[in-house]
Amino acid sequence: MTINTDHYWMPFTANRQFKERPRLMVKAAGMHYTTDDGRQILDGTAGLWCVNAGHGHPSITQAIVEQATTMDFAPPFQMSHPKAFEAASCLAAMAPQGLERVFFCNDGSEAVDTALKMALAYHRLNGDALRTRLIGRERGYHGVGFGGIAVGGIAGNRKQFGPTLASVDHLRHPLDINKNAFSRGLPEHGAEIADEFEQRLLALHDPATVAALIVEPVQGSTGVIVPPKGYLQKLRSICDKYGILLIFDEVITGFGRLGTAFAADYFGVTPDMICCAKGLTNATVPMGAVIVKSAIHDAFMQAAPENAIEFYHGYTYSGHPLACAAAIATLDVYRNEKMFERAAQMAPAFEEAAHGLRGLPFVKDVRNLGLVCGIELEPIAGKPTARAYEVFSRCFWDKGVLIRTTGDIIALSPPLIISESQVHELFGAIATVLKSLK
Repeated sequence: MTINTDHYWMPFTANRQFKERPRLMVKAAGMHYTTDDGRQILDGTAGLWCVNAGHGHPSITQAIVEQATTMDFAPPFQMSHPKAFEAASCLAAMAPQGLERVFFCNDGSEAVDTALKMALAYHRLNGDALRTRLIGRERGYHGVGFGGIAVGGIAGNRKQFGPTLASVDHLRHPLDINKNAFSRGLPEHGAEIADEFEQRLLALHDPATVAALIVEPVQGSTGVIVPPKGYLQKLRSICDKYGILLIFDEVITGFGRLGTAFAADYFGVTPDMICCAKGLTNATVPMGAVIVKSAIHDAFMQAAPENAIEFYHGYTYSGHPLACAAAIATLDVYRNEKMFERAAQMAPAFEEAAHGLRGLPFVKDVRNLGLVCGIELEPIAGKPTARAYEVFSRCFWDKGVLIRTTGDIIALSPPLIISESQVHELFGAIATVLKSLK
């Protein structure tokens, strides 16, 4: 197959490097992609943390086709369609108790920006106009909107663009390899890092000026940073103490990645808002959402005059009919096929296989929780990212396995339908490549 690669400027990609030897997928089914040269590739990343139900699920595909033939689009401003309300009800029913209102957008970046705007506006409506500061976390990833990169803490995502939002600060991330290397599940050490939120940031800025803290329950895109035992509970307690909203960015952890509907369920910590996307539609149609506590929603409803717009925010494709059809079908698949329970049952085998890499050449740490794993490698001196990229490339071309890398960390997040034999195939391919590195 000959493809003209000149015109497409690819996102988060070394474009020149890619176009020297393109990696092109042309089909997908179940756990596998098919490349343009006919090879089968085991998907160890659920596409991009998002194809939780596996590729090409017939129920989801059928729902999209039926909706496309019935109605392609309906305006979301001052109009709507039945499936938007049905999708919101389905999502609210799956969310932690108390999070009952749903605002639809198109992806995780928009979900984050929406949640940040909600937080700022909510405090203003409540007479707390001083609460304009937002707190994120070092190495956090919250998408690529200006709000998301401001509260995000991955330097490479920020440095090209200069200052974004001024009233932002960052909490230290909880990764401590010296104390917690090769932790199985939640690390034992580090819950005290949450105390810095109160003792350092709030002492510096005055808690009366802070609107919200946003964190990923498990930091994914930065290389799988798992929170220590008790860490998220401490953050919730501090937010409650000072009237600060807690936002969970569950774009990655939502919809079964940890064996529960949301990480909030896994940790027993209920935030004030959840940002979600990716697995919401099994990645078939772009869609994101913010799930909000009723009290936040109701503050907007009560503050606005009758017949007035309560929240000046939205997108042309908010609650798009095809996306809503996909979301309804996807949530039905998760429930009817007990995919979250399946993920929980597979997690011990996944963990065992992941930690089987300990002791192999260049493996510095292995971190895991549910069906997500980070394998941190010793970098090549003077060539950051090169070692992990070599593993990625050789897994794809030589072993028929798709992994993801971020820096010198391998990140794995397979579809929830992965079998135990495929778990061993995935980690076996990585092990073979690692053993061959020089």
